[in-house]
Amino acid sequence: MNVRDKTLAKSNAALSSNAASPQPLYIQIKEVLKKQILEGQYQPHERLPSENKLMQEFQVSRITVRQALRDLTAEGLIFSSQGKGTFVNKPKAVQDVHRLEGFGEAMTAKGYDTAARLISIKTIPGPRAVTEALKLKNKSPVVEVKRVRLLNGEPISIDTSYFPESIGQHLYDRDLTGDIFPMLEQQLGTPLGSADIRLEARIAESDIAELLAIEVGNPVMWVQRLTLNTAGHPVDFEYLSIRGDAYQYHFTVERHRDALLPSGPSSPGDDAKPLAQNQHQHSEEVNDEST
Repeated sequence: MNVRDKTLAKSNAALSSNAASPQPLYIQIKEVLKKQILEGQYQPHERLPSENKLMQEFQVSRITVRQALRDLTAEGLIFSSQGKGTFVNKPKAVQDVHRLEGFGEAMTAKGYDTAARLISIKTIPGPRAVTEALKLKNKSPVVEVKRVRLLNGEPISIDTSYFPESIGQHLYDRDLTGDIFPMLEQQLGTPLGSADIRLEARIAESDIAELLAIEVGNPVMWVQRLTLNTAGHPVDFEYLSIRGDAYQYHFTVERHRDALLPSGPSSPGDDAKPLAQNQHQHSEEVNDEST
């Protein structure tokens, strides 16, 4: 028995010992396989055992195995290739969006190694969309910084950032292999306040695909971000092209409490009381007419 078969045998034993669980079998199987994937027992792009093998090891029906695999697919942990089998997906790095952070700030806190490779820095006449966002006159000079962001040594995004010349001129002699946000605050005295972020799904064109080491036409997450200082003035306008197979944003939002307040009467009793009164008055009128 090889290592993989021993692992499946242990999984089946664990499933058998949990026979009294109220969870359906397919959920138990999904959780067993999910644990193995997340613990690295299956490497990215490694083929999972066949349906027949999983049926044999877990002693369940094909329908049960397929439902477990469907759930794992829905969670983005595996993918199927027709005629080839089911494979483990490369786990996506997740950035939690609940406060304004740079890429490095967010991902270093999660244990990732982050860096940037500078492609170019230059002063150009600002494109219309850029000058409008930065509240500058059309074609005002702006400093364009283009970089490849790296996550654990692999390209993850292409960042093209535009700064008003008054800010960007100070970036020429700075180290741009890390986050620019901390540099703006700690070295240039520009405290950041908020950002307006827009996201779109796009496909990678040839220049982006080459820099990200992906195929032309692969999905990318396109992000437009305008960053303001604490006084509400634009500091940085940028476009990010992020690999769709390796990164995701996670948003946590709360519903405003005012939206939950009823727009009508405060209680069913308030609504029902006038109706009861009307019915009583109508009854009295009928009685008066009949006497």
